[in-house]
Amino acid sequence: MSQALVCWKCGASLADLSLPLLRTEECRSCRTPLHVCRMCRFFDASRARPCLEPVADEVRDRDRANFCGYFQPRAGAWKAGGNATDQARSALESLFGGKS
Repeated sequence: MSQALVCWKCGASLADLSLPLLRTEECRSCRTPLHVCRMCRFFDASRARPCLEPVADEVRDRDRANFCGYFQPRAGAWKAGGNATDQARSALESLFGGKS
């Protein structure tokens, strides 16, 4: 891979993990599952059927670990700036004096 493998949710380096990733593998920084659709090279959120692998079974929750045999980790899965849920949670916590 030309880019270093990083967590799809927090962007932490996954260089210390061995490939292939196990189904139960988690990010050591944020404890989120890594064997998920959003971390796979066949995932494309802009499509009606986000999996580009034509024979793979459909997975409903793309943020949870799954048993897909076609999973291949994608180096560019993390998008800087966080996701909308995290941003909304941060805004609410700052508004109501919760955790920062």
